[in-house]
Amino acid sequence: MTATIPNLPSLYEPFSTEAKWQKFWEENQIYKADPNRGGEPYCVVIPPPNVTGSLHMGHAFESALIDVLVRYHRMQGRNTLWLPGTDHASIAVHTMLEKQLKTEGKTRYELGREQFLERAKQWKAESGGFIVNQLRRLGVSVDWSRERFTLDEGLSQAVVEAFTRLYEEGLIYRGEYLVNWCPASQSAVSDVEVENQEVNGNLWHFRYPLSDGSGYVEVATTRPETMLGDTGVAVNPSDERYKHLIGKTVTLPITQREIPIIGDEFVDPTFGTGCVKVTPAHDPNDFEMGKRHNLPFINILNKDGTLNANAGEFQGQDRFVARKNVIARLEADGFLVKVEDYKHTVPYSDRGKVPIEPLLSTQWFVKIRPLADRALEFLDQKNSPDFVPQRWTKVYRDWLVKLKDWCISRQLWWGHQIPAWYAVSETNGQIADNTPFVVAKNAESAWEKAKAQFGENVQLEQDPDVLDTWFSSGLWPFSTLGWPQQTQDLATYYPTTTLVTGFDIIFFWVARMTMMAGHFTGQMPFKDVYIHGLVLDEKGQKMSKTKGNGIDPLLLIDKYGTDALRYTLVKEVVGAGQDIRLEYDRKKDESPSVEASRNFANKLWNAARFVMMNLDGQTPQQLGEPIATELCDRWILSRYHQVIKQTSNYIDNYGLGEAAKGLYEFIWGDFCDWYIELVKSRLQKDADPASRRVAQQILAHVLEGILKLLHPFMPHITEEIWQTLTQQPATTPQTISLQTYPQLNTQQIAPEIETQFELLIDTIRTIRNLRAEAEIKPGAKVTVNFQSENPTERQILTLGQAYIKDLAKVETLTIADKSNQATVTPKESVRGLKTIGLIIVAIVFTRLAYTVGYAIDEVPIFGTFFEIVGLGYTAWFASRYLLSASARKQLWTKLFPPTTKQAPQATPQPESAENSIAGVVGTIQVVIPLKGVVDIEAVRAKLEKSLSKAEAEAQSLTSRLSNPNFVDKAPKDVVQTARDALAEAQKQAEILRDRLRSLV
Repeated sequence: MTATIPNLPSLYEPFSTEAKWQKFWEENQIYKADPNRGGEPYCVVIPPPNVTGSLHMGHAFESALIDVLVRYHRMQGRNTLWLPGTDHASIAVHTMLEKQLKTEGKTRYELGREQFLERAKQWKAESGGFIVNQLRRLGVSVDWSRERFTLDEGLSQAVVEAFTRLYEEGLIYRGEYLVNWCPASQSAVSDVEVENQEVNGNLWHFRYPLSDGSGYVEVATTRPETMLGDTGVAVNPSDERYKHLIGKTVTLPITQREIPIIGDEFVDPTFGTGCVKVTPAHDPNDFEMGKRHNLPFINILNKDGTLNANAGEFQGQDRFVARKNVIARLEADGFLVKVEDYKHTVPYSDRGKVPIEPLLSTQWFVKIRPLADRALEFLDQKNSPDFVPQRWTKVYRDWLVKLKDWCISRQLWWGHQIPAWYAVSETNGQIADNTPFVVAKNAESAWEKAKAQFGENVQLEQDPDVLDTWFSSGLWPFSTLGWPQQTQDLATYYPTTTLVTGFDIIFFWVARMTMMAGHFTGQMPFKDVYIHGLVLDEKGQKMSKTKGNGIDPLLLIDKYGTDALRYTLVKEVVGAGQDIRLEYDRKKDESPSVEASRNFANKLWNAARFVMMNLDGQTPQQLGEPIATELCDRWILSRYHQVIKQTSNYIDNYGLGEAAKGLYEFIWGDFCDWYIELVKSRLQKDADPASRRVAQQILAHVLEGILKLLHPFMPHITEEIWQTLTQQPATTPQTISLQTYPQLNTQQIAPEIETQFELLIDTIRTIRNLRAEAEIKPGAKVTVNFQSENPTERQILTLGQAYIKDLAKVETLTIADKSNQATVTPKESVRGLKTIGLIIVAIVFTRLAYTVGYAIDEVPIFGTFFEIVGLGYTAWFASRYLLSASARKQLWTKLFPPTTKQAPQATPQPESAENSIAGVVGTIQVVIPLKGVVDIEAVRAKLEKSLSKAEAEAQSLTSRLSNPNFVDKAPKDVVQTARDALAEAQKQAEILRDRLRSLV
């Protein structure tokens, strides 16, 4: 049966291709995991994006990295599961719904909890899958049949199980503690939900008079209204200025309360006045000092950010209004010393977009120390988990050591409602700080417990608060696999293999997962933690909503294709964990780096089209395994297996960027630019059939291998080409995703051949560069003379001269020994003997002449005459035959006339270097005679003109940058642009000088 000749369109069109294969993969459940399949498991659980979110560049970057790992290990034969899902984003959804209600003139309390939650579920059903659909556009190879949501039934059961177990073990308790409070959402928020912003504010200095009338102390604060809750003033006990005051009291202005002066090592004597006000209920550091010194805790704030009854005359005022009024009162009473401009950091609620308030509140807490110590034990004894890069291990460890009890309750309705029921019948029908409660897995169990404890008439009300989102996220690696039930998925895929995440949530998510997993499963939830960096904008700045400098990945996908964006993000990584910078033109919404990756896709597409057009309709399997017959065949197979080894080593060690760059260089350079060009002549119909078939075999074999190597990085284009190359049936096609990754054959690796070929490539490249510099027409054939002292180099050039002639458009090629320019030929040997004989005759003649001359010299008058004649003749002979090269050559010709018969030379001697252009490769001198090929003087004139222009530009920029007024006063980016331009002009001038020097 004759195979159908495969055909790819002339242009690669990514958009329809990518959509086609994304649909194919999902509809055919290509990535559905099977715990019964066997094989070593490889499991990744997706860092769940917020259900309210939309795809940003961080999501695209992280997903691309994970997909490379998952696709690679799947092709390596691992039993692979990448489990997708989303987080319910408690605060984000809650805030969004409250904003909607506000536009309708309603509050959640008017709507009621049940209707509020129904509205939230309806929103999730309609819009909650938005980010999931965007993730699909990235072509991620997840098992969509196992998609999870942190509020789905199974995960909700896991949350309740974890809470009740921890409570029963004494590791969850309810108590009063200082929390981050968001007045806008009226909820406690976690540290990760706080965004520190630098603001231009003020530092107010006030006098607090000593109660004994002996003077005052001066304190400074950025939050004057909190002085209404001060219960102490602190100094460092070693501070000579104040230590005599420790134990005394001051009278707090406005309230007239007496508060003590305490000594505490926490106080920095060098900061401010060295004397600080202490407000234990409204500052975390003051909270700790208050506990150490048994100070009262006075809360002056309501949950909506207004002041309460403890604020006296300022009760009911908004915190910022009260601030102005407190300052005015202190100034009027003479306690205001001064006001300073002060730039400082203010914590803002990420969701509420208002400054948070440290607030004393009764909340639910996890006793963190036993959980953190268990995680530390795994780290110190087993180095588990293993962080990549290793430097993050210390950061993770330090965090575990410093962890304090974790506030897990949130005053919201969207989320996991805390499984605690209050016996409100014991506190007049209200939930108060002292209301007794029971913890249970469901309402029925709670009733049973409460009746046993409080009697048949007990009235119960479930805690209205919900759990911190991070509580359910902390269970994610094992709750998604079925825990607390002992499912087959849990038995097969847990612990997971790799967690890929950003460094900014090591503290908030990674540590919570390891603590929860260590406690509930007795294992760390993942073997490796690969910490990636950030995607920075075109200026190297972190992308943020506040700065408005984000780059929409979907815009770039629409312009260049998914594969191009994915490949760019991975290829830009230089070393695990490093930030990457994405080139972007905001005026045009274009990215040169992503465009370069699209060009790479087009290069591969065109190369594949050429290969398939020259296979006579045969697939790689039909052509069979290649056996190299020529030097270039052995070279490309060696390079191919080197790249297999290199790529696998890089990915195995999380060097994903290095792997991507190595593939780029091999595919674009070695395969497309060199091997394909080298074998074109062998593919002609009139070429030697045996050589032609070997070329076809190698082209097909290496192309299929390239597609498999590149598939984890660019899955769509590789699938499309592979389907055509292997001629998969339209009805039941296989997929490249499930093919075996290329296997390394070390016997194919030949470093010596690679070295030889590298020299040939460099030589061809040098000839091409010299042709370009001399502006030789592309189709014109030239003469090239090689001179080298190295016999190995000359041998390589001889072996590869056919390649050099073909790819560098060389007609005549000469290879000469540079170190042996005076090589003796047979004719020259005769001349040498004549020379030796002449020297001997000359010596004899000189001796005879000396004897005769000496005898004549004894005769009066004759001696002096002969001396004068001899001296004169010697001077004439030297000036006539010895002073110039042409005269010496003329003398030699007279003494030894050339014979008419020339001995044949084994190697043609190189032409004169005059009017030639030259370059160097290793120790090889490459000379191209230009006579009759180009107008060398015109080339020289053009180069000199360009050099003058570059030197003038460099001189102008140097003068500009030498001007202090410009350097000091011009914008930094303008100065940097000038410096960059100077460096470019200097570089260009040096290149032009080199070209002029090469015109010998």
